[in-house]
Amino acid sequence: MAQSLPMTSSPPAKRFDWSNLGLRVASAVVLVPAALAAAWFGGWPYLVLIAIGVALLAIEWGGMSAPVSPTRVAAAVAAAVLTAVFVGYRGDFIWAWGAIFLAAAGAAVVARGVAERPADAAYGVLYIAPAALCLVWLQQTNQGNWWTIMLFAATWSADIGAFAVGSILKGPKLWPRFSPNKTWSGFFGGLAAATLAAVGVETLPDVLKMFWPMIQPFQLNIWATALIGFTVGLATMAGDLWESALKRRFGVKDSGDLIPGHGGLLDRVDGLMFAVVVMAALRLANQLGWGH
Repeated sequence: MAQSLPMTSSPPAKRFDWSNLGLRVASAVVLVPAALAAAWFGGWPYLVLIAIGVALLAIEWGGMSAPVSPTRVAAAVAAAVLTAVFVGYRGDFIWAWGAIFLAAAGAAVVARGVAERPADAAYGVLYIAPAALCLVWLQQTNQGNWWTIMLFAATWSADIGAFAVGSILKGPKLWPRFSPNKTWSGFFGGLAAATLAAVGVETLPDVLKMFWPMIQPFQLNIWATALIGFTVGLATMAGDLWESALKRRFGVKDSGDLIPGHGGLLDRVDGLMFAVVVMAALRLANQLGWGH
């Protein structure tokens, strides 16, 4: 049985390493177009992209939560999440949500004897699966491609805005116990950036209509759009902080080293995992009549 990792204090805040900025930009140049294209066209390429993401997240989760035997835990988490995703992709979302909880229990059973805390395997399923399932559902709704692109734009803008404003203005720390580099100025900068990004996506079809007359306008009013951007930005910040707390619990600096200049995949999509669940709830409210 592995020894418990100590709950060490967070490292002191440090300056941003500008030397890896080129790696960050190169990573974004590769990943962003792929994500946007898959979100726009949907279908099997979108499903494959989600499935690859789930597998990589499961590998990182196994490495963090069960370093003595990560492969078995990663396989259990990936199989559990992908089961729910494939069921949801077929349109059986009620069954898919039920499968999440059954699969989480199954992952904990599989992890017994190889993980220090088998419940961490179950939590890995509950952490990853709702986000993956919401990504599938959101894109399949009416104008789901625009809703998914708005989600990505608001989430990415929240991250960029928080970093840029926080780096320039600095000021009081947001939650120094878990994330010593985040500031209140960055927090509000991220919220503003997410709100503006959502509004920008909502108005984009009107601009494109000049060049592409057949494009349909976004069926959402501007005030609802601004609220969605703000709320998604808030969820993005919460997801980022929550992952920082998880990494502290497991005693790791990054979830992995998959993406050059960024760390692991979970380090890049931590905010998105919270944001997509919130966006899906707002989309459901919109389907029931809100925001028209």
